[in-house]
Formats: sequence, C-alpha cells, structure tokens
Amino acid sequence: MIKWNPERNSMNEDNINMEIRKFLKKVGITSQRIIENQINMANKSGTIKIGDEIELEMSLSIKNFNSINSISGKILID
Repeated sequence: MIKWNPERNSMNEDNINMEIRKFLKKVGITSQRIIENQINMANKSGTIKIGDEIELEMSLSIKNFNSINSISGKILID
C-alpha cells in the first residue's frame, strides 16, 4: 500500500517505488511464463519456426486514473 505522510503533505517516495517494483516483478514473472508457454505450444504445433518474429503488445491500465498504455515489442525465434 502506498502511504501518505500528512506531516509532509506528500507521499512516501521510497514506499511508492517499492510497491511499484513488487507489482512489476509479479507482472514480469507472470508475463514470461505466459509468453514461454505460448511459444512452446506454437513450436509443438509447428506454427512457428526459426527466424520467425513474435509480435507482442502489453496493455497497462490504471483503473483509478482511467489510464491505458500499450507497450509493443518483438521476439526473434532462433
């Protein structure tokens, strides 16, 4: 939880960074497993081959702020 410091009338920056890092660690580990599983299934079914590029897009939504952002990238299969 992000803590508010009423004496300073500001948020605890160290705590915010720690909370963000915990969330990103969870996202990173989960995303890696999903991507690996999908690539392994595609490999087993023969739908990908060496030299193929896998296009990825991650969406990040912050519901409290009605914010949606996309991050795109590619993975080269070699």
